[in-house]
Formats: sequence, C-alpha cells, structure tokens
Amino acid sequence: MPLTAIRQKIDALDDQLIALLNDRAELVHQVGEIKKKDGLEIYAPEREESLLQGLVAKSRGRLPEKSIRAIYREVMSAALALEQDLGIAYLGPEGTWTHQAAISKFGHSVRYVSQTSFSDVFNQVARRIADYGVVPIENSTEGAVNHTLDLFADSPLKICAQVLLRIENALMANGPREEINRLYSHPQVFGQCRTWLRENFPDADQIEVSSTTRAAQIASQECNAAALGGKLAADLYGLTVLEASVQDSATNTTRFLVLGHKTCPPTGKDRTSIMFSVRDKPGSLYYALTPFNSFNINLSKIESRPSKRKDWEYFFFVDIKGHCEDPDLLKALSELEEHCSFMKILGSYPDTVAVTIN
Repeated sequence: MPLTAIRQKIDALDDQLIALLNDRAELVHQVGEIKKKDGLEIYAPEREESLLQGLVAKSRGRLPEKSIRAIYREVMSAALALEQDLGIAYLGPEGTWTHQAAISKFGHSVRYVSQTSFSDVFNQVARRIADYGVVPIENSTEGAVNHTLDLFADSPLKICAQVLLRIENALMANGPREEINRLYSHPQVFGQCRTWLRENFPDADQIEVSSTTRAAQIASQECNAAALGGKLAADLYGLTVLEASVQDSATNTTRFLVLGHKTCPPTGKDRTSIMFSVRDKPGSLYYALTPFNSFNINLSKIESRPSKRKDWEYFFFVDIKGHCEDPDLLKALSELEEHCSFMKILGSYPDTVAVTIN
C-alpha cells in the first residue's frame, strides 16, 4: 500500500478515535454527576486497575501492556479532570520521584500541588485543600521512609492506592566528570548508589539535600559539582547526564502511597496496611501475630517505630495480603485487637505491579 494511502487510513482512524473519546467523555461526565449526587469518591482505584487489566487481556494487536497502560492513564486522567478539579499534593518540588510517581498514577490532566514536607502533604489532604496526596513509604534497597510511617499515628487519612516505581538514578553535571569533587542528592539516593559511589567517586563530598530536584538545581549553579537523580531533573536545570542508571540494584524500586479519606473496595488482589502497639507483657507480639498464622494469612512486611508517646513503646506497621473486608482477615484483625493497646487499619488497596520511568 502506498505511503499516502496508509496515512489517509491513519487520519480516518484518528477521526474515529477523537469522536469516540468525546463520546466517552460525555459518559464520564454523567458518571461524575451521579457520584457527586450520591457523595461517592471521584477517584476509584479499584475500577481503574480492573479496567486496565481488562484492556490488556483483550488486546490482540502490536501494543504492549506498558503502552496500553500509558495511553489509558492519560485517557483516565482527562476523565478525572472532567469530573472534578482534582488536586494532588506531593512531596516536591517539581520533578522529584514523588512527583513522577503521582503523574504515573493520575496522569497529566489533573492539578498538582507541590509540598515541602511529608506532614504538609498529609495536612493538605486532611484539610481537603487537596483531594489526594502521594508520599514515599519504602525503597527496595534502603527500606522504610520512617517519617511517613510516623505521621500515620495521628492522621485520619486512609491509604487508597499504591505506586511501585522502578527508579534509575543518573549522574548529572554542567562540567566534565573528572573535575567533580562534590555530589548532591537526597540521602535515600546516596544509599541506593552506595557501591557505585565508592567505586567511582571515593573522595568526593556527598552533600545531602531535601530532594533530587534541589540537588540538580544546586549542581547547575556550581562548578565541580554534580547531582544524582532522575533524568527529568537534568532536563529541568539544563544539566548533562554523564552516566545513566548508577544505582547499585538493577531492580531499584520505591513504593509510594496514595492518601485519601476512604479506603478502596475489594478487587480480588489487594493489600491491607495496619498499625498497632501491643501491651507490655511477655509474648505479647507473638500472640498478637498468631491469628494470621491460624487463618493462613500472609504478612508481607513488618516494621517497628518508637511511638513517641511513651518511652520504649513501639508501633508495628504490617502489610497483609488481602482486603480488610475478607472474612478470614476480618476475624484475624478482630483477634489481633484483643492483644493490642492500639490498633488501626490504614487502608486496603489494589496490589499493583511496578512501572518504570527513566
């Protein structure tokens, strides 16, 4: 078929696509009106993941899963913006990995509000200035982000979704590599690149800053300095990427949580997060966790943090396979509470797969 004829077919398909997208937008608007009338949440992560999985399963063409998800992420982002002027608070500034995680979940059509601290993100959502918030919770190399864990103790917010983001950090600078004697980055990134730094820049000063974007900003203004962070930060501040993918682990992944006011309904493949503290007596933690074994429920993570309410008292944060409305998990949580001085369900949400941004 001649090139001109192929392009004419593409143009005709584009005409059909834009008409269908507008038809879809009209239906989305009707859904939004019903949700507002009934007091329902605009964002429905359980519906989102079910839709994406269904589209991937039905696809019989050349488009891979990654492309289908990326295309429909933006289609659904436009739909969210039509239903409501959705505001998403995130740990900024613009260009951080948290910002990119938020975009990977909500797309480019919604409104993003940069915050300077974890507590500000929680506060914006709790006061309903923002509809949802995005914060990091753990990295596959460096472990938990403790400040995020601490904020859940006194927060009314629920976890309604998660983002697993594969992260590739780059070395970026405005000068030659051999002249670099100072490196700027977030402490978590220095930890993720520890072996590479020891082998490549053993004598360089490592200067911790609030974000990878801030690191890139400083490096762009100084001679003999470089930053470690995402390529987007290099683009924002006109830096040259001297080496890509410098993290020690090829599967370096950070997990982010989406904060809202309601937890997510069951999807059939869920994760539940809880926090609790046990009574101060021998065997209390063992007996608290026994119900999960009795009901054959898998615990995928457990972390402890000082409660900051009483000396030597700890909060335990646990991730559980399943939804808090599942009958067996409901019984296990009820039995757990009998051994606790404090217990709180932080939320149930779809157990999603990792996405890659580089």
